[in-house]
Amino acid sequence: MALTAEQIHAAVSAKFGEAVGALAPPAKDPFFTVKADALLDVCRFLKTEPALAFDFLEDVTAVDHPKENLIRVVYHLWSYRLRHGIVVKVECDRASPKAPSVEPVWKTADWMEREVYDLFGVNFEGHPDLRRIMMPDDWVGHPLRKDYQEAGGYENISNVRDSSLVEYRRMDDAVREAAEKKAAEAAPPAPAAAPLAPTGTVH
Repeated sequence: MALTAEQIHAAVSAKFGEAVGALAPPAKDPFFTVKADALLDVCRFLKTEPALAFDFLEDVTAVDHPKENLIRVVYHLWSYRLRHGIVVKVECDRASPKAPSVEPVWKTADWMEREVYDLFGVNFEGHPDLRRIMMPDDWVGHPLRKDYQEAGGYENISNVRDSSLVEYRRMDDAVREAAEKKAAEAAPPAPAAAPLAPTGTVH
């Protein structure tokens, strides 16, 4: 039987006490925060407790909050068997963000955590192969941090592009020129000019 977010939160809170934060009033999806050192045990409970049965990790992502000096890692969970879902968050120190890997619980976390590591710099402790997955291995910085600064390219490959409006104008001009050329080729030839009549008498 599907549980409400309140029932899911109550079950986890009863098991883990102060390691689990309050259920947040959702803007879209209800969520609660878990302390990083309890995350792995909480996730195992969420998956194996028959009344919860969260057999599917939908997504792992993160949000950068530089003003709070936090990166929040976000886990979207779903139970196919019971047809209910919940969101769990972990708050990480932005200066040295780390959280335990949940790959031992859900194998799908493998590449998801690598993406968060690559783009936000979160170190997932215990991950079997934590390395960049989108950017080159020698890329400097984490592109989805809000204070990330572009370096101007990579290994002499520029990342500077013309304005998209300039490119659209070029495409429009090319289409118009092709249409004008086609119309000119299809137009019938102009009639030959009639010979001029003589203007005077020749003696």
